[in-house]
Amino acid sequence: MKLLVIGSGGREHALVWKLAQSPHATRIWCAPGNAGIAEERLASNASIVECVSLSAEDLPGLLQFAEERRPDLTVVGPDNPLGMGIVDLFERHGRRIWGPNQKAAQFEASKVFAQRFMDKYGIPTARASAFADVKPAKAFAETLGGRCAVKADGLALGKGVLVCRNLTEANQAIDKMLVNGIFGPAGKRIVIQELLEGVEVSLHALCDGQVFRLFPASQDHKRAFDDDCGPNTGGMGTFSPVPFLSEAELKRISRLIMEPWLKGCAAEGIMYRGILYPGIMLTDSGPKVLEYNARFGDPETQVYLPRLKNDLVELLESSISGTLDRHELKWKLGTAVCVVMASGGYPGSYAKGKVITGLAEVASWPNTKVFHAGTARLADQIVTHGGRVLGVTAWAENLAAARQAAYHAVDKIRFDAAHFRRDIGAKAILA
Repeated sequence: MKLLVIGSGGREHALVWKLAQSPHATRIWCAPGNAGIAEERLASNASIVECVSLSAEDLPGLLQFAEERRPDLTVVGPDNPLGMGIVDLFERHGRRIWGPNQKAAQFEASKVFAQRFMDKYGIPTARASAFADVKPAKAFAETLGGRCAVKADGLALGKGVLVCRNLTEANQAIDKMLVNGIFGPAGKRIVIQELLEGVEVSLHALCDGQVFRLFPASQDHKRAFDDDCGPNTGGMGTFSPVPFLSEAELKRISRLIMEPWLKGCAAEGIMYRGILYPGIMLTDSGPKVLEYNARFGDPETQVYLPRLKNDLVELLESSISGTLDRHELKWKLGTAVCVVMASGGYPGSYAKGKVITGLAEVASWPNTKVFHAGTARLADQIVTHGGRVLGVTAWAENLAAARQAAYHAVDKIRFDAAHFRRDIGAKAILA
């Protein structure tokens, strides 16, 4: 099979890496890819993955490429092309593509849609309301005592949430979005959600429109600095599975959250084929959905795929064809940990073009994989080219050993002003 993967981050590198291991894969393109993706080889024939200079949001260009090269399957990584309707476009032209269509992608593309869906179908979530005007938004925030999350309705690169602890912060957040427009069109409407207290986990479910297969839970670390301080980012590291969530509790979450979601989709005529990734807060009163994502999480993908024993090509094909009920997900024992190495200044402004060293040495280590997120090749060197630069992943028999291995690798990799958290997974060990 010839495969086209769309995207350029750590999630897409992990997808390409796993897909390349399948005996079904005979050629892989990635648009636009990155320096790490361009070094991957296919297990079936040792051919190199080809990166294509097309933006993930250049839908006409991607369609033209698919029409000319005729991949047997296109795999969509990021949220923006899904929200823009790339699946609908490809399907109209008879191209086989994996990911939710535009109607289904609304779960991530519109916080307002997702909130109304949860309220309608009794899915446990926070008290919330949607606004386009400042005055009623501030009045609602006041009823919550200012303790709320102010969320841009649309897609904002995983950063469209401002967490507020008091009314002053809430009013400032509302003004930033509705008055100052810091998130552009994505923030023309906002959702204000009561601030939930508890432990946050990431769920992932592979769906084929009729059934779903739940992944083990993972835990992302969104804040930029240790001890969950600083601004929200797209994710500074993650681990899976989480030791504090039992199999029985995971089944309860599935019953309370995933089953009514699937019934709601059927009632609304939503054929959801792809990954659904709800963020869950484990509160004293039970699990509650914080938000939905309509694609694999990043960096969660980087801890899931090293542990996944199934052939990923076969799973994605079953998701498209509605035959997922014939498959059970199989996982390697142990734990995987991913530590994100970011550019200094991220998630704010940062410099590019910093030379990265140590990658070749770490590449030879067992049970360790460096997934590239924001990298480029400059002559014979790999340099930084984004905010999140690398996802340094290791897997071992338990969380402590996996953490030690991941940070051992991090300490071997260097680039100027590299920034990373030192506490990925630490709280779960102490708990």
